[in-house]
Amino acid sequence: MATLYSHQSSNIRKTWFLMTGFLVGVILLGFILAYVYGNPNILYFAFFVSIFMNISAYWFSDKIVLSMAHATRVESKNDYPDLWNTMENLCITAGLPMPKLYVIDDPAPNAFATGRNKKHAVVAVTTGLLPLLTKSELEGVLAHELSHIGNRDMLVQTVIVVFVGLITLVANIALRASIFGGRDDDSKNPLLLILGVVAIILAPLAATIIKLAISRDREFLADATGALITRYPEGLASALQKISNFHQPMRVQNNAIAHLFISDPTGVNDESELREHEKVSWIAKLFMTHPPIAERIEALIGKNN
Repeated sequence: MATLYSHQSSNIRKTWFLMTGFLVGVILLGFILAYVYGNPNILYFAFFVSIFMNISAYWFSDKIVLSMAHATRVESKNDYPDLWNTMENLCITAGLPMPKLYVIDDPAPNAFATGRNKKHAVVAVTTGLLPLLTKSELEGVLAHELSHIGNRDMLVQTVIVVFVGLITLVANIALRASIFGGRDDDSKNPLLLILGVVAIILAPLAATIIKLAISRDREFLADATGALITRYPEGLASALQKISNFHQPMRVQNNAIAHLFISDPTGVNDESELREHEKVSWIAKLFMTHPPIAERIEALIGKNN
């Protein structure tokens, strides 16, 4: 049976694999750009930038995400006593240290976790989430976020935020360079140039698809592990249904961090999934930040509930 810690080592290995993969990817794009321009300094620049971004992604990605989300820290239990007490009790149950709590001033109900490890973890919720949910529903949502912390999901997902942005930036620069500039040299290999341009175009798309696929997989796992913490899957299932029924998207949105939230902050996965139970095509799922809400609820409590 899965436990809170059963996937930690796997996620740590996955984080190092991603960091290595993105390091190699940026250097490869730098090599292509250096070839097009005939300037090896571009490759050296790409190497040092990729090293810098690896370090930044590990140590500072949580601060970057909180800034993007416009989140403010809860300094005292008196500010949000229900949120604080619920999280404190769940941490005791899960055997995890109390994460820092943040709130986002937004009426749309949502939440996310970030941080590099359980000792430097953060859970952020929107102000719209707290009055909408009952105590058991709030416990379900917070247990879901604690599962991301315990399973080390948030490190994988937060690191990807920085890397996908970097891959996209470098690819855009490389694509412009290959189209509008470059050295005029008959020794260029046309096939290599074509393959280079194709790689530059596909790199951001591939990085995004990888990011979303990892996010969807982690959401199912966090739902299951959160249910183990509360021993009441109906609470999280009910919370997900209420969140999906809220039509209004979040006011502040950033595609780079959308996959971190418990539900799509754009409001794409609404209650129509629950009502119609339509199957989502595998192609559509490739570009979804989250699994369909109906599938998550079915995994928690089954079809007949």
